[in-house]
Amino acid sequence: MKTIIRSLILLLAAASILGCRELTIRSTPNAIVGTWFVEDSGAPFHQHMYVFNADGTMQQANPDAGDPTASDSDGKGIWIAEGSRIRGKWMEITADRSTHKFVSRGEILFDIQVKGNTFAGTLSARFYDPNGKLQQDFPAAPIHGERLTLP
Repeated sequence: MKTIIRSLILLLAAASILGCRELTIRSTPNAIVGTWFVEDSGAPFHQHMYVFNADGTMQQANPDAGDPTASDSDGKGIWIAEGSRIRGKWMEITADRSTHKFVSRGEILFDIQVKGNTFAGTLSARFYDPNGKLQQDFPAAPIHGERLTLP
């Protein structure tokens, strides 16, 4: 009986140590994690804010002043690291300003590379109507980001 108890204690101790080691490995965030001021030359309103989370999700926001007929100021998405590059996709929903009805779903793809507190890459976008039919297809355009930091 004592042998079984000792074995269980050793097994729990080993699992605890391995679990802590795994947590330490995962707690090192990718270089993209953080808040970024982004210049997107292909967007109606060029300035955006991106937030990349360590869990592979991200948020995008920009003033909706770029389009006088529709509102599209917020996006949510995902990202993955592939070597030194970050690939991802975010989606935004567009509503008509006068009717407040759904106009389109935008799917925006990006491919960027982080260097210190900046990133550069490309972004392309496709917009689909309420029935899922492609309305607009914007080819890849350059984007640049600068990390938000404290002085």
